[in-house]
Amino acid sequence: MLPWKTTLTGRLDERTINSAMLRDNPLGDPDRRPLWIYLPAEYDRAADTRFPVVYMLQGYLGHLQMWRNRQPFQQTFIEVADQLFARSAAPPAIIVFVDAWTSYGGSQYVDSPGTGRYHSYLCDEIVPWVDANYRTLAHRDHRGVMGKSSGGYGAMITPMLRPDLFGGLATHAGDALFEYTCFAKFPRCVRLLRARDGDVHAWYRDFRRRATLTRPEDVSLLILYGMSACFSADDDGTPVLPFDPRSGALVPEVWRRWLH
Repeated sequence: MLPWKTTLTGRLDERTINSAMLRDNPLGDPDRRPLWIYLPAEYDRAADTRFPVVYMLQGYLGHLQMWRNRQPFQQTFIEVADQLFARSAAPPAIIVFVDAWTSYGGSQYVDSPGTGRYHSYLCDEIVPWVDANYRTLAHRDHRGVMGKSSGGYGAMITPMLRPDLFGGLATHAGDALFEYTCFAKFPRCVRLLRARDGDVHAWYRDFRRRATLTRPEDVSLLILYGMSACFSADDDGTPVLPFDPRSGALVPEVWRRWLH
């Protein structure tokens, strides 16, 4: 397997969507967003055929260009999907690669005063836009969503919140059982914040001023800060931690917001 770009049997449309839902979002992130749409070869061969659609959601710190990342002796995800359709190993489908990046590195695909309206952006803007611009089977029975990690979390909650839109999901290591997956990481974050006397906002201000992701604490604290912005932000958008940053004790009323 050669380490260079291969020719797809289908094609990848790289489009842009102007989002009203993300306009004036709390972080000042762009409301003009890239949107990639993979079309199987059958899409151009059969001009009257409509296709099911799968929406792809990335994990925390994921962005669209990472779908092109090529590892040694491995195809990219787009190439793997393309080959599955080419070999008739899976029925042909449209695949939509969703950009939900924020300045905190992710959105958890929820509407939040800390990050913006990313659930509404996906459901009320991207889905209708794709149905209007491509030959889709525009019904929940032919529309699915999938993702990994935080994208897997988004893939689980989106059909729960909008069963009218999505009839299927696939979650790969999706965020779940926060009592175990998140709670177990809080003590490490408490230790990492000791150098800041527990002030996570001071850490974030420093993070933004310097070369990012250069210190051992950066990834853990960025994910904590960003998820707090998604699940437990104040009305003014300030992220609120679900535990006391000095003692590590849970703050029950905040932690409940993470669990619900």
